[in-house]
Amino acid sequence: MARKIEIVDVGPRDGLQSEPEILSTATKLELIGRLVASGLKRIEVASFVNPKRVPQMADAEAVLAGLPKVPGVQYVGLVLNRKGFDRAIAAGCTEMGLVMAATNSFAERNQGATTEELIGTIEEIAPLAREAGVRMQVTLSTAFGCPFEGEVPAARVVEICERLAKSNPLEIALADTIGVAVPSQVSALVEQVKTVVGDVAIRCHFHNTRNTAVANAYAAVLAGVNTLDASVGGVGGCPFAPNATGNVGTEDLVYMLNRSGYDTGIDLTKLIETAKWLGEQRGKPVPSMVSKAGGFPSGTVRASA
Repeated sequence: MARKIEIVDVGPRDGLQSEPEILSTATKLELIGRLVASGLKRIEVASFVNPKRVPQMADAEAVLAGLPKVPGVQYVGLVLNRKGFDRAIAAGCTEMGLVMAATNSFAERNQGATTEELIGTIEEIAPLAREAGVRMQVTLSTAFGCPFEGEVPAARVVEICERLAKSNPLEIALADTIGVAVPSQVSALVEQVKTVVGDVAIRCHFHNTRNTAVANAYAAVLAGVNTLDASVGGVGGCPFAPNATGNVGTEDLVYMLNRSGYDTGIDLTKLIETAKWLGEQRGKPVPSMVSKAGGFPSGTVRASA
């Protein structure tokens, strides 16, 4: 039996949050519905953040209210602080993704707090989430490099992950926020983090800023990671990190994994159609490669005469 790799599509949130145009709530809901029809079971759909800073996510409550109820499908809301947590609870969110940065410089610019303060926020919210029956996971951004501090020591990432694991999150995601990681770094960091987080699962989140995301994802899988983030069409990036363009495309990841013998449970043809549809809504093509080239084999190849 093929090993199962779960993909969390973050396109409706991380993909759209840095887009210059603001898509309507109805368009977002159609995107989410298309992703569900493609076979995705976990989708990051909104962020409960200050709408003045991220106006693309100002309709988080409306998106949550309009989500299709599909058995086995889990929708994720991004939360940065207690106020966001309270909003998400009120909106009926059943899985929350908390975020913190591995470096103070990025944490202060992105969330207005130090890493120590953000760990405290997670320690505060974790028991509240459990009491509310909500799944809670944490993403550690700039785990592979920071736009302001440069190289991030692996020891610092490991130390933070060890502390985060004490809050017993569903997962800890190692995020390459600015797309600087390489496969050997990914393998080494995953192995080191695994030694300190106990039973807490590791997820990985890669950006394709320097064309290494698919290779990094494969390295993570070989290191034992079973869940990966991706964004349909490869859209998005962090609006608060310089030049941090390009989440890895979901269809690029699905193509690689399916052809490598892994089971993603995702229909690549439908996913490509969704990526092209999203490009039409944006008024420009999406950056992912497989959405342009298509899958393979795509049909019967006839022998030449």
